[in-house]
Amino acid sequence: MTFESFVEAQSVLLWSTFFIALVLGALANKTNFCTMGAVSDWVNMGDQGRFRAWLLAMAIAIVGLVVLENMGLARPDEAFPPYRASNLIWAENLLGGIMFGIGMTLASGCGNKTLIRIGGGNLKSIMVMAIISVIAYFMVNPFPDSDQTLMSVLFYDWIRPLSIDLGRAQDLGTLANPDNPLMMRLIFGLLIGAALLVYVFRSADFRKSFDNVLGGLIVGLTVLGAWYVSSNLMIDVDGEVYSLREFAQQWDFLAESDEGKPADTRPLSPQSFTFINPMGQTLGYVTAKFDSAYLTFGVTALFGVIVGSFLWALLSRNFRIEWFVSLRDFVNHAVGAVLMGFGGVLAMGCTIGQGVTGVSALALGSFIALVSIIFGSALTMKIQYYKLVYEDEASFLKALITSLVDMKLLPAALRKLDAV
Repeated sequence: MTFESFVEAQSVLLWSTFFIALVLGALANKTNFCTMGAVSDWVNMGDQGRFRAWLLAMAIAIVGLVVLENMGLARPDEAFPPYRASNLIWAENLLGGIMFGIGMTLASGCGNKTLIRIGGGNLKSIMVMAIISVIAYFMVNPFPDSDQTLMSVLFYDWIRPLSIDLGRAQDLGTLANPDNPLMMRLIFGLLIGAALLVYVFRSADFRKSFDNVLGGLIVGLTVLGAWYVSSNLMIDVDGEVYSLREFAQQWDFLAESDEGKPADTRPLSPQSFTFINPMGQTLGYVTAKFDSAYLTFGVTALFGVIVGSFLWALLSRNFRIEWFVSLRDFVNHAVGAVLMGFGGVLAMGCTIGQGVTGVSALALGSFIALVSIIFGSALTMKIQYYKLVYEDEASFLKALITSLVDMKLLPAALRKLDAV
């Protein structure tokens, strides 16, 4: 899709993103697609229905993206955030993923679910989003009258030196064969996607669950749709074709005026859905008094999911105003939001941003983040369950050790509480 002006091309990007996100929000609400719920069902009840829906979304996104990339219709190498960067920030993926997994459990849902809940009338989730927005914003933007960010103050000096420079892109295809990464990505993508699909549809219960199948299908397709749209908008300047970001980077040479000039060129890169960093971008957009220069793919996606969820809540008559039931409920959500804000930026994404979008790029860091998120969430749920069952008898340490024994990460001899 080639346009004659930047403003026209960007407008198509933002409106397309909004409507794709609207579909995501509406059908995620309708099908109760929830990654935190998926882990909870599995850990607490042994029900893998929603977890398989999540895996289905991954499979569709992985297969679809490697096919599109081989056809020249997607450019994940240029993505924002840079999933395939040569610098593997494994410690940040690991720590951030665990923090995010704990946080989403305490706050009753991941970034996407927070937006779904807002659209459905949940006022608790508005507070969660507000806290995440502030932390995500200042993790990457300096404090007023300062050159320091939360990242530089709290994390950078000790965690970034742990990263590994691979000297090449970190996707599985490049790592396996740097001389022909495109073909290797296709092979890996098709194999991983096929394995996931076989596992997902082996379950007769899953095949019979219309909502779980639809939820996984829609999430996977919307992620894929966003990759396609953001990769294929070009601007023709006197016969020379530029991507949105290339045009913005050369604005002074290519544009006739500053009208429509974006505040940052990075959000013009090819990308798909992720929801923690965009919450920070939304705060920047609001504090800039809704200046269109700060309106990005991520901000538009955020509003689209909320609106889609809101419309479905009205149509299904499930719109309900919810507030905190107790001080403890408030504290849990606040602490969870803080952990999600820090963890989502450190891990470079959330359960959708890394668990579907990043994984679809076959990035090694995305797989580390995904496993860490699931681990953090599952461990937190087990601890909460033991505390609930044993009440005063179960200290946090006893519940933690027993949970780690249940997860086969500690020997059975260390068990402190009887299994429940």
